[in-house]
Amino acid sequence: MSDINSAAVKGNKYVPEIKGTLRSHMINIPEVIRKASGIKVFGKRLKSFLFTTDIAVIKNTNADAIMAVYPFTPQPVITKVLVAASDVPVFCGVGGGLTMGKRVVNLALDAEFKGAMGVVVNSPTSNDVIKAMRDTVDIPIIVTVVSEYDDIQKRIEAGTTIINVAAGKKSAEIVRKIREKYAELPIIATGGRNEESINETIKAGANAISYTPPTTSELFAVTMEKYRNMAIELDKKQD
Repeated sequence: MSDINSAAVKGNKYVPEIKGTLRSHMINIPEVIRKASGIKVFGKRLKSFLFTTDIAVIKNTNADAIMAVYPFTPQPVITKVLVAASDVPVFCGVGGGLTMGKRVVNLALDAEFKGAMGVVVNSPTSNDVIKAMRDTVDIPIIVTVVSEYDDIQKRIEAGTTIINVAAGKKSAEIVRKIREKYAELPIIATGGRNEESINETIKAGANAISYTPPTTSELFAVTMEKYRNMAIELDKKQD
């Protein structure tokens, strides 16, 4: 059974929030991400991208979208499962690191056919491959940037739709430098796990934030500790 709980008041607007008993335990993205302007993709305004390929996490989060990138050769069957399982738009990794050339283009087209809202390529991806993708697919191409030395202008000319800054502690700094030159370029960036670093990245010019959630093993460790404490308390009552 669902119940209606008090929600945050944003300005003068009261926002009702509805939660279910069984779905109350979920991964909520940091509220500070809502300060970002967001990126409107096919009419949907996206501010938070959850960085995960875990289907259990994907089904239990309030993020606006999923960024499904993994350190293996992309496979169409994985894309199919992720898109089918998700209630929100999925942006799928299609290579650029281990996977190169025409295969990246084919994977991008397959991801579009399977319902992905966009595709993500890694930093080593050549501009020629990006251009070939742009000539093939009609969905956004997100290109990852890991260094201040990446040639953003060349990426844009090749057909990049959105820049994804993933430079660890230097992400906010690199976002700021990109934003100084490109006032309207859509930028996603990693913001870290604390509100201070996320807020800094948004102020630097990121339109949306990529958030890495705790792993299922980390979350389950907390749950198991709770169960153990409950068992101890029950034993005490029975003694």
